[in-house]
Amino acid sequence: MEQLIETYKHWRYKNTALLIISLVVVFYLARTPFVDRIILATGSLGYLGSFIAGIFFVSTFTVAPAGIILYHLADVLDPLGVALSAGTGGVIGDLIIFRFFKDHVFEEIKPIFAKLGDHSFLRILSTPYFAWMLPVLGALIIASPFPDEVGIGLMGISRMKTWQFLVLTFVLNSTGIFFIVMLAQSI
Repeated sequence: MEQLIETYKHWRYKNTALLIISLVVVFYLARTPFVDRIILATGSLGYLGSFIAGIFFVSTFTVAPAGIILYHLADVLDPLGVALSAGTGGVIGDLIIFRFFKDHVFEEIKPIFAKLGDHSFLRILSTPYFAWMLPVLGALIIASPFPDEVGIGLMGISRMKTWQFLVLTFVLNSTGIFFIVMLAQSI
């Protein structure tokens, strides 16, 4: 057992493997009655519930239950308040993903890109014309109702500063959630 732990500590792709394993576990757990009860309980917490739902609204595997909570909260709370509290929660969820990708996963996969060497696709990514597109494309993805991981990844690649990321994701998440909440109210 001790040797297994030592091997894991020195394994180059441990964070990437942990990410994949956690995604599989979340996918499995999302189909349980326990998670259904959590969704109902979170929806009854008002703005705190929308804040918590916002944290989970940014991930591929938790966007659906978080969207359901926000949809139900739109019927009983002020849409702007729901959007702002869920947007604040979304910033926290995005920051967790951003830091994990930027500090761990990107560092692990850099050698893979280095082995690709002078590939034409990589040269395109490093041109000044494409450099400004990464954060813009990432922002569009974050503002959309689609999960944020790809957008966060694009922003992480673009070497965006953390404070810029926080401000941008708050505005984008709050705006996107506001439109979703308003759409839910109109239906």
